[in-house]
Amino acid sequence: MVKIKKLGCGVNLAMEFIPYVQSASIGIWTKTGAVDETGKTSGISHLIEHMAFKGTQTRSAKQIAEDVDKIGSSMNAFTGKESTCYYIKSLTSNIDKSIEIVLDMFLNSVFDKTELKKEKLVIFEEMNMIEDSPEDDIHDIICELVFKGIPLSHSVIGTRGVLSKITQGGIKEYIREEYSRDSIVVSVAGNFDESRIEALMDEKLYSLTETKSRKEYGDVPYSAGYKVKVKDIEQAHICLGTRGVKLDDERYYAFAVLNNIMGGSMSARLFQSIREEKGLAYSVYSSCSSFVDAGLYSIYAAVSQEKAEEAVLAIKDELLKLKKDGVSADELSAAKEQLKGSYIFSQENINSRMFANGKNMTLLGKVYLPEEVIAGIDNVGAEEIREVSDIINDFENYSGVLITNRKADLKKWMLG
Repeated sequence: MVKIKKLGCGVNLAMEFIPYVQSASIGIWTKTGAVDETGKTSGISHLIEHMAFKGTQTRSAKQIAEDVDKIGSSMNAFTGKESTCYYIKSLTSNIDKSIEIVLDMFLNSVFDKTELKKEKLVIFEEMNMIEDSPEDDIHDIICELVFKGIPLSHSVIGTRGVLSKITQGGIKEYIREEYSRDSIVVSVAGNFDESRIEALMDEKLYSLTETKSRKEYGDVPYSAGYKVKVKDIEQAHICLGTRGVKLDDERYYAFAVLNNIMGGSMSARLFQSIREEKGLAYSVYSSCSSFVDAGLYSIYAAVSQEKAEEAVLAIKDELLKLKKDGVSADELSAAKEQLKGSYIFSQENINSRMFANGKNMTLLGKVYLPEEVIAGIDNVGAEEIREVSDIINDFENYSGVLITNRKADLKKWMLG
């Protein structure tokens, strides 16, 4: 059972008490990410997340790490398209100390100018790492194509040119504007004292801006785009993508089930056809990502250079089979059981429960009980699968990205 409470400061608190564990996961979420950035602030949300670990008014970066280690806790953070989360996992006996540390980082980071220069260099190396990993790079590019013209196209990590110009003053101004109490959710899962959590959070978070202005984005009609990136690599990397469903779409569970059937497991169609039967790829899978305003469905494969066109056509064939033949009852049943299994396994991890509650509360203003999720999966039938199949089975609606070591006409492969 998840208890939702609005604190006196206006921050929403989501608490899931689990009495049989001896630890707790505490996450401070803010509805701030790449979608909130402009051309002049691209990558700033991610930069702020990094800088939170670089020192506060009372702790150096080393002291933060030492204080976390001394109490047996583990702490981290991440930035996404629509939110940022700072979290710490603590022994129940050390929750007060753990919360004090994560709040100190969240509220009192100094963003030292010398540390800022150094951390920008760290992020530039992170950019190099992404560019050197075609699988990571290609998923960023497909997002840019599928969401072209809307904020979801923004890169989380940003660009070197913009990042190099971000100042300490710019960071503090961005935090004042974006880290507002009405955009923050505290998510806690594990064994803890509810009243103590409420008191600690309510007292400290009053220092933040009360509200922030809401941004309105008009949708831009989707049209397919294509990009070929030539670089010196051994394998060709293919990613094809199209618009999917939003987080709160009633078809969300049906889409997740269909994705599992197509490319979410070793028994999935794409894996069996492209890897097992045709031997074209070592890695091939599909994925679906849902956001507040839109969704993405993508198919990825890594193949030998000379087999790239064949692999694209093999993916096209699988989508045509989906359109022509639909999904069998056995496939539907197996995919539902796989999804339920994955969800139930995740419920055995307090970090996963904190993440799920925090994300849903931050982005949708509600949490989903386990029985709701299981029922959502169970209620997917053949008709629901047919409906969501129509979203992904038209190959002409796909954008395409190819990273290869030679010139190639990907658009001709896909449309010819």
